[in-house]
Amino acid sequence: MSNLKHEQPGIRSSLYRPLSDSDVRTLADSAFEVLSQSGLAVYSEQAFKAFESAGADVDAESRVVKLPRGLVEDAIDSNPSKITLCGRDSKHDAVLEKNRVHYGTGGTAIYVLDPDTGQRRPSTTEDVILNARMTESLDNIHVFTINVFPNEIEDKDHIDVNRFYHALNHTTKHVMGGVYSMEGCRRVVKMAEMIAGDAERLRARPFVSFITLLISPFKVDHHYGDITCFFAEKGLPVVVPTEPICGTTSPITLASNILTHVAETLGGIALVQCVKKGAPGICGSVGSITDLRTMAHLGGPIERAMINASVSQMAQHFDLPMYSTAGTTDAKEVNVQASYESAMSSLLVAMSGANYIHDIAGLMESDLTVAYEKLVIDNEILGMCQRVLRGIEINDDTLGVDLMLERGPGKDFLAEPHTVKYMRSEFFVPQLANRDTRESMEPGSDAIGRAKARVQEIRSEEAKDCLDPEVRTKILEAFPEIRQATSEGCS
Repeated sequence: MSNLKHEQPGIRSSLYRPLSDSDVRTLADSAFEVLSQSGLAVYSEQAFKAFESAGADVDAESRVVKLPRGLVEDAIDSNPSKITLCGRDSKHDAVLEKNRVHYGTGGTAIYVLDPDTGQRRPSTTEDVILNARMTESLDNIHVFTINVFPNEIEDKDHIDVNRFYHALNHTTKHVMGGVYSMEGCRRVVKMAEMIAGDAERLRARPFVSFITLLISPFKVDHHYGDITCFFAEKGLPVVVPTEPICGTTSPITLASNILTHVAETLGGIALVQCVKKGAPGICGSVGSITDLRTMAHLGGPIERAMINASVSQMAQHFDLPMYSTAGTTDAKEVNVQASYESAMSSLLVAMSGANYIHDIAGLMESDLTVAYEKLVIDNEILGMCQRVLRGIEINDDTLGVDLMLERGPGKDFLAEPHTVKYMRSEFFVPQLANRDTRESMEPGSDAIGRAKARVQEIRSEEAKDCLDPEVRTKILEAFPEIRQATSEGCS
């Protein structure tokens, strides 16, 4: 990675603010009202007891938990306003606070577009590995949220440790992931503690984090509720996202969907803090709109970006770290639709100052499929987003008034020292976009052709283990259910 300002993670941004100050206050008050008067349906016994012990109004028969405004405000105050998603190499640390922006993968897609055939197929462990390797190589993807599901692993308790092991062994960037069973949670945490050295070292520099879920509308189920409590007790970063869909699991308007997002994820933050004050909880926004012709969830609409940018603005109001969503598309192949839907949402949500934007690289087909070429293309889109977030620097030197006066009318600036000083740092230089003349273009040198070539370049490199050999051996002995890569096609 070079030292250009727009190539560094964590640029601050508040360039797009879809909500007025009055809107923000109205939404905040409305969220507190919904939580206190309607509440959450809580089916996890651990979560129910945590809320009850903290002073929530609970009904054991209906399982409804109503959260007084003071309880939620106390949770907001006790939740860290700054959470670092640590890389195992500190240069990859992603600091989530205020309006600092970082990007990553995500989605837990069940398919990939095969990099050899271009055809959709079920994802495997080998795809977890290749996605981790690509994330390690692509500079504008700062965090690896494990983005594909290993379909060949049938035992639910073996899924998590396989996904996290192969991710951690093939990237030094922070690894985040959803989890599929409580036993899987325990195994992943034990494995991470082995890598860190012990539990305290892992808490001090957490290089793994976890995603649970509040189920819209306003439901904490047994599975995710227990898992959220587990990670809160462990003091490890846990995202408590919500995924309301306009017209189905939230009222149809964007305003109502934003309110649902805010109230539900504040309910998740309240749960984390009721379990353990000061535990690192992260707000989450994943929802979208409905295709009213089919009632299907959509990945690429511009309204999804508007919603997520608004929830990002609300998280900044509460001074809470934010996990957001952008870069997704409903396209079924890497094409024009995939590019413009991804670019528009990526730019809007990045401009809102969302702290960690997941799903923003590689994901397509309404979040079902990962395409390797799209990972590379999205990496370039994110470089352009970074340049926008950096903005335009206005000072005496960048304005060049003295130089203009010195040169006078009709003189060019090509050979000036001022040009040499800024020529490399002022502009984003694409690696995929072809800026050659039509006459000088070679076959396969368009953006998609170059993306395919970059995928093959990464695949052709020798896969390197990122874990210490001794630690890796101990992990494989402790967890014999971890499958080793067998396919030469992706690893």
